[in-house]
Formats: sequence, structure tokens, C-alpha cells
Amino acid sequence: MTITILDGGMGQELIARSGKATGLWSTQALIDQPELVREVHDDYFAAGAMVATADTYAILPDRLETLGLSGELEQLLRLACRIAVDARDAHGRGLVAGSLGPQGFSYQPDLCPPADQAAAAYAPIAAIQAEYVDVHICETMASVDQARGGLMGAAASPKPTWLALSVDDGDGTRLRSGEPLEAVFPLLDEFEPAAVLLNCSMPEAIDTAIPIIARQSRPFGAYANGFTGISDAFDHIGATVDVLSARQDLGPVAYADFASGWAGAGATLIGGCCEVGPDHIRELARRFGQ
Repeated sequence: MTITILDGGMGQELIARSGKATGLWSTQALIDQPELVREVHDDYFAAGAMVATADTYAILPDRLETLGLSGELEQLLRLACRIAVDARDAHGRGLVAGSLGPQGFSYQPDLCPPADQAAAAYAPIAAIQAEYVDVHICETMASVDQARGGLMGAAASPKPTWLALSVDDGDGTRLRSGEPLEAVFPLLDEFEPAAVLLNCSMPEAIDTAIPIIARQSRPFGAYANGFTGISDAFDHIGATVDVLSARQDLGPVAYADFASGWAGAGATLIGGCCEVGPDHIRELARRFGQ
């Protein structure tokens, strides 16, 4: 079975390299130090990643408007996508994925607008991304309606879409909304994403969730985070990630041990999310023979 190695987290890696945590998160580097974004992509490819996820997760109307940058959306989108494409081209192989992050805020599906409103915001973003990327990823979708909005918006592009779902850290059988994970299955039949993944949850929760998404018929995979948990203070646009703590027990080997279990359950798309960096991806590539 061939495993496609995804890249690791972008936002936390940029903050570690720049020493700067702001309310713009990974978008801040695009404004201040776009060469750092390229450096991170290059390092992931050198480590063995086969996919570069463009730094577009937080380039969303609600986030930029709140921070007074709504007029910069298209420019930032195109810059992030071009950097990812240039890194892939320099490497000579691989895919570029366009991230569509959650509206409202990460891990807070109750703050996301209804699916039809969310889709109206995602659609022009997906259309711009489509000029550059090979696939879109609706990332960290934490409720059924949030996933629906992402998939509806991504449908504005002719490119395939991957759906990445975030599950409850304490109960991997449920989305962060509290809904059962299998409640998304009707969406899979309706929108036919090319793959279904689990992301930005603790690897232990993903261990629980993997057998559930293995029951659907599409390729599936996972990319966990390395946080100790999600602080209650990280709940609004403008909150900075310095309120979140990294685990000290999730080095490259420990993370790859979790990933090996996912692969054993049939996962074919495996990478990392926040606090999972190039060294982790290098170990995944070694472990899976890439």
C-alpha cells in the first residue's frame, strides 16, 4: 500500500522560526517574511513530503476584516499559492493543496456562519486557488454544517477537494461540535470529496476516529496536532496561539508510531498538523519507505 506523505504544520512552524505570534497567525509571515513560508515548504519537501499545503488557512474574509485587512485577501491568496507552487516546482514533484480553513474560528463551529453563507465566502477563494493548486483541503471542519459549507464553497472550483475533519480530543467518535463523526457520511455521498481526513486533533483521538472513517469508501488519512489540548482562551478571531501548549512526549518516533497504526487501518494520506514539523515528516517518510 502506497502512503502519500503530507507536509506538517505551517502556522506553528512559522511562529517558531519568526518568534512572533499574532492574531493573524500564519498569515503574518506572508506579510512580513514570505521567504520564511518558502523555507518551510522547501524543508517539508526535503524531508519527504509529497504535498505542499499553501499558507491560506487563515486567509478568510471574516479574519481579515476583523484585523483591518479585508482589501488584501486576493493579494495574500495569490502570494501564498505562488510560493507553494514555486517550492513544488523547485523540488520537481508533488502536489499543491489549497487550504480552506474554518470560518468563525478554529475549533469553534458554533461561530461559523450557516453553510450557505459560508459557501458564498469560500467560493471566490476556491476559484482563485484553482488557478494554482491541484486539490483543495477543507481543513479543521468541526461540525456537519461547517463541513457542508466548505464542500459547497469548494465546488466553485473544478479541482478535487479533500475534507479534513477535527474530532473531539476527549472522544474521537465525535466531531468537536458533539455530533457523531459518522453524521458526515451523507455529505460524502452528496459532494463526493476525493478523500476524507482527520486533522488538528490529538493523535489518541484520531486513533479512535480512524476505524469510523475507514467504513466509508473513499481514500482516507490523518494529520494530528501536537498540542496538549485546546485552551478555552483560544476561542475568537485575534486570539494568539501562545495560549496553546506543545506536548513534550510527541517526538518524531512517537508520532510515527501513531501514524503506523493509522496506516495499518488503511489510511493512505498521512502527515502532520500544528506542532508537527519537518523532523516528524522525515520520520514518516523513513517509516513508510518514501
